[in-house]
Amino acid sequence: MRYLTFFCLLISLLLLLPCQLLAEDGALSVEEISITTRIIRGNPVDAVQRISSSAIKEIYCFTKVVSPDDGQREIIHAWYRKDELISRFRLPVSGTSWRTYSKKLVTPDMAGEWRVEVLDSDENLLKTTKFILN
Repeated sequence: MRYLTFFCLLISLLLLLPCQLLAEDGALSVEEISITTRIIRGNPVDAVQRISSSAIKEIYCFTKVVSPDDGQREIIHAWYRKDELISRFRLPVSGTSWRTYSKKLVTPDMAGEWRVEVLDSDENLLKTTKFILN
């Protein structure tokens, strides 16, 4: 019985430790990021790395963010074509697990290499994703 109690305590500590470290850190982290052609019910329908700019009218950057608490925070989606900043979107984060996205309208002259950087409100880079518009 003593071993069972010890084992249960050990498992509980191992499960709670990562959550506690995240809460003490106070930092946001990106659990999921994808470039997608549509968002349905808050979820991406696909994940693209290369797509024709004539095949779509808009493209989305979906991000699932993990926060240490339910406090109000913000992330930034910075969209780059090659190394030129094209646009920035400030997106609210409210909850310990939050899904959000930004959207770009696509025109045929937007072909090239793209990336979206996800930043926290202090401009710290959290995650980057890349894609190509043909």
